[in-house]
Amino acid sequence: MSTALETPARAVEPARPPRPWAAVFALARFEARELRMIASSLGIAALYVAWIVWQTTQRQGDYPVLQDVDRDTQGMPVLLGLAVMLGVNRAVLRSHRRDTDRHFDVLVVEPWRRTVAHVLSVVPAVLFTAVCVGIQFTWAALKPGAVGHGSPAELAVGPLTVLLFGVFGVLVARLVPSVFAAPVLLVLLLFALLFVASPSGTAWTSWLGPVVTESGSTPFPSDLLERPAAWHALYLVGFCLFVAVVAVLVSGGRTTVVKAAVAGSLALTLVGAVGQSGGTPPGSTPARDRASLTPDKVQSCLTHDRSTYCAYPEWTGRTADWAAVVDRVQNLAGGRAGGERLTVQQRVDARHGLGSQAVLSPFDEPGRVSVGTAWGGNRVPEFAAAVASVLVLGNEKAALEPICDARVVTIMWLALGADPDPMAALRDVRVDDSVSGSAIVLSPTEPFSMSAEQTRIVRELLRKPRYSVIPKVKARWTELTSAGTTTAEAARLLGVPAATGAETGTGGGPCEE
Repeated sequence: MSTALETPARAVEPARPPRPWAAVFALARFEARELRMIASSLGIAALYVAWIVWQTTQRQGDYPVLQDVDRDTQGMPVLLGLAVMLGVNRAVLRSHRRDTDRHFDVLVVEPWRRTVAHVLSVVPAVLFTAVCVGIQFTWAALKPGAVGHGSPAELAVGPLTVLLFGVFGVLVARLVPSVFAAPVLLVLLLFALLFVASPSGTAWTSWLGPVVTESGSTPFPSDLLERPAAWHALYLVGFCLFVAVVAVLVSGGRTTVVKAAVAGSLALTLVGAVGQSGGTPPGSTPARDRASLTPDKVQSCLTHDRSTYCAYPEWTGRTADWAAVVDRVQNLAGGRAGGERLTVQQRVDARHGLGSQAVLSPFDEPGRVSVGTAWGGNRVPEFAAAVASVLVLGNEKAALEPICDARVVTIMWLALGADPDPMAALRDVRVDDSVSGSAIVLSPTEPFSMSAEQTRIVRELLRKPRYSVIPKVKARWTELTSAGTTTAEAARLLGVPAATGAETGTGGGPCEE
């Protein structure tokens, strides 16, 4: 008897369906790692980090205005974006340079999916930029002297710039498969940014570029900037999406979803472009006029000791710093000036736009002192000089006339005598950064001049121990604040040796003897 052995047929496992999107993400990770290791990207990234560290450690950055800081984050990402554009362009063209395009036909990743992978490879560089921007802004915001409000739309410009340049590099590689196309495009972009787009930000063409920084010497309150920052961010988002989707489209991804994405991103770009087309107002607006001409209507006033300090809402926390300078100056003064009640008012002339260099007109009312929106560095001795001039002359407008007598010596001693580093402050407050000869002394309003002899006397006083000069100033206060007391008499009253011929010198100032 024979037994038939039947071997059961083994079930055939169905072939695994291809997973093209997993391959896309794997390729994106690989290309991102390659892009990160390019020498130009590494160098600019290191330069970017070093620049942030340098910026955050500068002394003049101890009192940042956050609505200016957010715009300051937009410059360096342009360099990183250009490096990313060149790097990703070379990555897309790698298979073309090495003649391996034909081998891709047997892979599950179609050309348009490879384009998606290259677009995604830019994302880590965008995230790196966002982290750098966040650190730069947060570092400034955490400083005790920080004032104002940053704009999320302004902060988004840096990362979006890197993304835009990156996807543009992908599109150029798909349209023109040549390694020379990206460098030529780089030159054209730089030409467009420098000569076509207006740096002023007042023309609509300037807002077609990725970055419109607009900076002046005077910080504005945030509600006076009137920049279309949100519309510009929307424009950049739409433009980035449009360029990326067009790159996918020209690579063969002509699906309904891709075509719809092209139309949607183009519409988003146009909406943002129309919204930002007004640009930044070049001059007066109702809000700027009100803040410039009638600041009392928009300011809050606080009292510190015996004086009153009026500031724009974002600057009220800085009144304590102004009060410290006023107290320091008044503690050196004699007579009634030592206890005079002052009114310190913050002022800004915003009627001529963000790039203006407008000079504040001096007050003619007694006891009123102007202070600007910038603080720290040179601004501190300049404000101290303004306080001292009001205590000595009575009002700010009196400093417009040439003062060729002892009062300049008194003003400068009051302004600098109690400064932690008086000689450095003397250098900072003079327009030529000198400590000898005649010079112009800066202040929040109109400057005034010092002769070479007045400078010499002040310099000698600052070198003396403070406790030895204060009693002489207070005892001779009436003479030292009189227009009839000459500079030579001031030197004698304060115990400064008479000048020799070499020390007197000439500097061409209106008070040179």
